[in-house]
Amino acid sequence: MKDNERFISEIASLIGSGRLAYVRSFGCQLNVSDGEKIKGVLKRAGYGFTEDESLADLIILNTCAVRESAEDRVFGIVGSMKKLKEQKPGLIIGIAGCMTAQSHIADKIKRSYPQVDIVLGTSAISALPELLLGALKGKGFGEDITEYDDFSGAVEQVRESSFKASVPIMFGCNNFCTYCIVPYVRGRERSRQPEDIIAEVTQLAKDGYREIMLLGQNVNSYGNDFRDGMTFPQLLRRLNEIPGDFIIRFMSSHPKDASPELIDAIFDCDKVAKHLHLPLQSGSSEVLRRMNRRYTFEKYMETVELIRSRDPGFSLTTDLIVGFPNETAEEFEETLNAVRQVKYDNIYSFIYSRRSGTKAAEMEDAVSEEEKGQRMRRLLEVQREVSTENYKRFVGRTLRVLADGTAKKRTGYLTGKSNEMIIVEFPGDESLIGQFVNVRITGSMNWAVTGEITEG
Repeated sequence: MKDNERFISEIASLIGSGRLAYVRSFGCQLNVSDGEKIKGVLKRAGYGFTEDESLADLIILNTCAVRESAEDRVFGIVGSMKKLKEQKPGLIIGIAGCMTAQSHIADKIKRSYPQVDIVLGTSAISALPELLLGALKGKGFGEDITEYDDFSGAVEQVRESSFKASVPIMFGCNNFCTYCIVPYVRGRERSRQPEDIIAEVTQLAKDGYREIMLLGQNVNSYGNDFRDGMTFPQLLRRLNEIPGDFIIRFMSSHPKDASPELIDAIFDCDKVAKHLHLPLQSGSSEVLRRMNRRYTFEKYMETVELIRSRDPGFSLTTDLIVGFPNETAEEFEETLNAVRQVKYDNIYSFIYSRRSGTKAAEMEDAVSEEEKGQRMRRLLEVQREVSTENYKRFVGRTLRVLADGTAKKRTGYLTGKSNEMIIVEFPGDESLIGQFVNVRITGSMNWAVTGEITEG
């Protein structure tokens, strides 16, 4: 697109050697993956990378728009870079991602932040070479927030890990939950061609990657935009056939699309993790209706019961929103009861944050922030009770764990995640990081389990 090979070659000739780029991604794993692609473009153009923005010749902030507080944070960072630009006039500053996919935000940046040289949207990474070349030549402000369909995924990535890789399989969302800005900034659902995904995962397996995380706003909808194409369960089965020692994870799943075929694929495929992140958001069917989630709690529980009929101890995690507009005390109690009933291993909980541009932002809300905070504390207390009891089921078992780092508080200990997405701490040498190890579990906490490496 846009004769990028020529642009990249010309950039490399202009900058020579020794130029450094600072790329910072905010928000979800899809954003992190986009940031890796931005780095891939810059690497090909001759840039090295730094974690110190004061040393950079090029700064790109890859932004998130899920919460207005995230946007305010980015504006604060951009404002502080005015002084940096004054000190280093040749510095190029670019803003990318979900924030800039909103035209009013792009206009605000152009109008109020003259230190910014480049603005590009979520699907305009391929426009980066042309915009960067223009900035290097002194052509002034460059912008491209067009929604492109060039999502082959063929862009080289500079991955943050040498053993864990994220692979976007689809982009955008068709669900229009009333609290969510994503469909407005990432567009409608578009699935990557299965052959491109299979080729990427095959190469990652050959390169020794141990964890492949399939990404999408709603991975369960993969293939719905194909006329007679591959479905998500079929894709999982095909990826499971790829040679190599690796685990397949995916997120996020929408409960309305968590079909029996998907559950079968999870249980049938030995490389697919035995864990499902299934965002509930609220245990109240009435709140779910106001959220436009398009399922009831009762329907959600049918999926849970199907899974638990296959394996009573199957690992489930979820997302929950506390204090959605006009959530009553009774509706909140339904959420607490849902946590007790489903017995999640972990929850990711958020106090509702008003997001301009969404339907929920127009709703009246009589619940005070103080009450929402109290509800959040109660939710976390209930989850601690549930997870403390849940994690006891692993004691005495041997879990296969991908060691991914050192423990924060215990010297000589490593941490990793099991097939079931459970955090495991165990004594071990740092040379084991990036490898699978078998850990016999000897203890449990409310957030992790502990154990010792064993042969099997």
